[in-house]
Amino acid sequence: MAAHQLPDRMGDFARYLRAVAERLDPESGWYGVFRRRDPEGLTACLRGAEVPPWDFVESLLHDLAADDGEVAHARGLHAAAAAAHDRRPGGGEALRERLELMRREQARAAERGRDLMRRLAAVPEGTAAYRDLAHDLAWANDDHTRATSRRAELATRVAALAPPSGPPAGAPSDPAPYGRGPAPVHHHAPEAGAFGVTASAPERGRDAAGGAATGGAGNEPESWAGRLRGARPFAAGTRAGPGEAAGESGPGWGRGPAAGVERPGVRAGSAAGGGEAPQAAGDGTAGPGRAPGREARRGAKRRPRGARYAWLDDEAAESGSEPEAVPGAPELPVAAERPRGARFGGGADAEPAAAGRPAAAPTGEEDHRAALATVAALRQLRAEGRGGEAHVLLCEAASGPAARLPLLAAELHRCGLGADWPTLLWEVASLPPDRLAEAAGALAEAGRDDDCGRLLRQGVARPADEIADAVLALGDAGGRREGEVLLTAFLRVRTPEEGARIAAADPPRLVPQLLSAARAVSPARERDLVHALRVAGLIGA
Repeated sequence: MAAHQLPDRMGDFARYLRAVAERLDPESGWYGVFRRRDPEGLTACLRGAEVPPWDFVESLLHDLAADDGEVAHARGLHAAAAAAHDRRPGGGEALRERLELMRREQARAAERGRDLMRRLAAVPEGTAAYRDLAHDLAWANDDHTRATSRRAELATRVAALAPPSGPPAGAPSDPAPYGRGPAPVHHHAPEAGAFGVTASAPERGRDAAGGAATGGAGNEPESWAGRLRGARPFAAGTRAGPGEAAGESGPGWGRGPAAGVERPGVRAGSAAGGGEAPQAAGDGTAGPGRAPGREARRGAKRRPRGARYAWLDDEAAESGSEPEAVPGAPELPVAAERPRGARFGGGADAEPAAAGRPAAAPTGEEDHRAALATVAALRQLRAEGRGGEAHVLLCEAASGPAARLPLLAAELHRCGLGADWPTLLWEVASLPPDRLAEAAGALAEAGRDDDCGRLLRQGVARPADEIADAVLALGDAGGRREGEVLLTAFLRVRTPEEGARIAAADPPRLVPQLLSAARAVSPARERDLVHALRVAGLIGA
């Protein structure tokens, strides 16, 4: 590749990104979040000076409700731009520095989660302190998930530069990006993943999801925060958080919130995006709650840092002040319950996990063989650089039997193709409502709760009648809780009037579920929904 061609690839992608941004509301969605939290970093990406991580692009496409063809086109432009960026003079060295920075970020987020788990164990459940800690823990989990996936994305890019034999420094020992549950959200998305907030004024409660659509690392433990009642950091639309509490780091790039998204405790306009893991007293937020001692140590202007913004050049890395990282994916404590909140957006009163649900039917040998064959073919296509055919194969896999999805997830991660799992989930999210419900049920029954929640949140852009069909199908299959997850995500980013249109499909069944979901979002959202239901004549005055 000639040197003069490299800027062209970055320029092509920057022009595409600007065209996408021009079609978005600058005050809402993830685009609004990025503009408020790191305008300099966003400007650098739109100018073509930097190439953002893929899940940032995916977040904007989610705001745009882009179709599959648009996503595939964007992915190709992004890959070419990243390769061009990395091959600039000094690009490899900068990439390795970012990889090491992300390794430390992952370790900080893990330590943050462990500390919050210890503190949470000493607080009575149901108290305000418990809810605050659970909320913070959900964010810490999101930070760790995203840092893990970023680390593998960077490692993959380093490896593409033909480094010396052996894994690049700081690369995860296991290329599987998310372990039991994908990031990217968010990848989250985002993630991704998707997560967002209501269009109302900031308040606590966002549902973490989404995550990067690019690779990840390590055998990540199950979601800590998702196992806690009341932990709702950033799903498809809660409000932002508990005020100006101490702490930093935030979800950042992921999939789509609605208007008014702010990281808990982040002032609008803060350039700090997903910095160091929040301090123990914080709420896992970026911005005003930076650790007290850290500000005193730094006189220079603070650059955006952390799991969300580590892709930006950070000349003030100050590696000497960073805590030691733990090798590999850390062993994190988990609570005894099935995940709630952080990845599901459910409230404290969410229905107990699999109560009354029939056990998952044993997966047939034929499904197992088919999953192995699909991943083997995908691996071959990726090795040969045939990305278009690989995407077609993922689309075909998405339309296959739902029972194969958990098998495909496990095999993709095992073979180092974890970056393709979020893409596969994205494709599944576009299936008809009954197929979407079937896929969500298969993932939940296989114990892939994070994936199930992420899949459901990706479906919130559907028309209200399709959401109603999906919720009813989930209920018929014994997945009432998953149905409420979908409704909660929907009500975070869509209007109460659209919620009333969902209820019209089957008021006796859907009105109670909608009210429960609205209650999980906020009291204000519940009041708005009640009003919309009355106007529609679905409940009494």
